[in-house]
Amino acid sequence: MGWNFMFTSSVNFSRWHPELSIQYFARMNMKYFLGVLSIIICVSTLTAQTPAERKVKIEQKEAAQPSEEAKARKVKSMERLKKEGVPVIEHLPVIADSKEATTRTKEVIAKRAIAVTIAAVKGEGLDQATIDSLVIKFGAHEFFSPEEAAFIKNTKPTQKERIQFSWRYECLWVLLWSLGYVDELKKPEGICDVAKAVGFLRDRDLAKFINDAKLRPLELILDEADLIYRYHWAVVDARLKSKESPAKLEGGVVKERHYALNWLTGYMDQKWDDISTDT
Repeated sequence: MGWNFMFTSSVNFSRWHPELSIQYFARMNMKYFLGVLSIIICVSTLTAQTPAERKVKIEQKEAAQPSEEAKARKVKSMERLKKEGVPVIEHLPVIADSKEATTRTKEVIAKRAIAVTIAAVKGEGLDQATIDSLVIKFGAHEFFSPEEAAFIKNTKPTQKERIQFSWRYECLWVLLWSLGYVDELKKPEGICDVAKAVGFLRDRDLAKFINDAKLRPLELILDEADLIYRYHWAVVDARLKSKESPAKLEGGVVKERHYALNWLTGYMDQKWDDISTDT
């Protein structure tokens, strides 16, 4: 069933069907997706911080005495994972607590969500003229990260670049959840509802998108950040052992959620293009 997606009367999405987002992922070989994604993230990590800087930050984090809040959050996450049949390890560290983590405003998150959306729909092949119109409509010129800005301007992106930015729908889903548009983050065993995700911007400009948002408390965002951190460890551990992801977890979705949640909580003070998803 087609869906004429209109942001404004001058920006016609009648040729683009959000249902194709799901079909797009379903058609592609998931192992190929994850292989490309791993390469992209590896390269990004290498250019984000020097090894020495990264080592210092990790050592400082691990040396810090965990707070009762952080320890309680870890226990809560592990109890849930055990019930779901997801492997856990006791010595995986805690994450930052509400005193240490970054608190981002809904204005900052909303602009990031718009940038991710525009990049993702371009990744699916939306024509450049429409992309340019969306940038103007939302006043998004300054919202993009350096990598996103280069992709947005590139009229002939590679297939690898398109895949990379199409996967960002999963980051968008997390950002929308943090803004109160998505009710909950369910177990990451399938891709998000792309049509619903982009639909939140259908009849909204920037001001309305911000005004309608209801920013979730940092404590709830940290709950999800801790949980996805441990989900991700289980996925990575299985991959290193040449096993299937446990409990039907979808590795690509887990990684993208981890990426967005690390940005939301200011993990290692990294910028969007530089986010690492350490496990």
